[in-house]
Amino acid sequence: MTRFVLLRLALLIPTLVGICFLVFLMIYLVPGDPAQIMLGERADAASIAAVKSEMGWDQPFHVQFGRFFMDLFQGDLGRSFRTHELITTEIMQHFPATVELTFASMIIAIIGGITFGILSAVRQNSVIDHISMTMATAGISMPVFWLGLMLILLLAVNFPLFPISGRLSASTYIEPITHVYIIDAVLTGNVYGFVDVVWHLVLPAVTLATIPLAFIARMTRANLLEILGEDFVRTAWAKGLTQRRVVLRHALRNAFVPTLTVIALQFGYLLGGAVITETIFSWPGLGRWVFLAVQARDLRAVQGGVILIATIFVLVNLATDIIYGYIDPRIRYNH
Repeated sequence: MTRFVLLRLALLIPTLVGICFLVFLMIYLVPGDPAQIMLGERADAASIAAVKSEMGWDQPFHVQFGRFFMDLFQGDLGRSFRTHELITTEIMQHFPATVELTFASMIIAIIGGITFGILSAVRQNSVIDHISMTMATAGISMPVFWLGLMLILLLAVNFPLFPISGRLSASTYIEPITHVYIIDAVLTGNVYGFVDVVWHLVLPAVTLATIPLAFIARMTRANLLEILGEDFVRTAWAKGLTQRRVVLRHALRNAFVPTLTVIALQFGYLLGGAVITETIFSWPGLGRWVFLAVQARDLRAVQGGVILIATIFVLVNLATDIIYGYIDPRIRYNH
């Protein structure tokens, strides 16, 4: 297992270097003059030249990339042209909100998806199966922006049960420790703050969880149906084991590896910043921050955001590979 983990860690370094190069190249090859894009069409030549000199865009390609990579190695992503704040500082301010929303959404998606998948597989071709799979298909097909707006209209406007936007009510204060409010409320024993955070999380978390839940449900059902037809499962039935023990302990564990892939990919996608959901609900997370940076043509901020999102995907996939090796020893022995 140690050799397997070390091999995966060794592959991580060239992957991250390649990501940084591609992100830099993406910004470098943006059509037009990036300084002109940032300042607008009416900017004069002196202002454009000043921005190019400040950003290092008047240097040759290899000099620009070397400077960019060295700054990145030191944890310096530069300053936002829009806010003049350090990009690393802005990321640290917005990332906890995305973490909070992501974990809430994935808890809903994992619990709901696995439950529906198991029920559909065990009761194949029943009413429960048809209803679950119809809901899963609808969840995959339903546009997130439409669902978010419909939930706002129904549960925040027509029936004002939940807030429309934000992480907290104006009257609520939670002492910042981790800046993940739901954790901070628990650590400080702030019951009212905890309830308020959960109250604000419901609509965006449900909206964001819909597509992952649908994918997890379909994948769990398909894999579980395949495993339930294997010889070792029939042997377990023949031994007189209960349905719960056969399904959960024997079949589900063997069917869970492909499902874990879906969970990891969806988790990485959500943690990278769910732009549409965060924008609809004015959630101050990473996705909305990147969206505002794109609108303002803040190329440095966009660059930093894309690098972080890509890095998150790589690290999530690394963690998934390690979990694979733990669940299924055949994977680590074949590498």
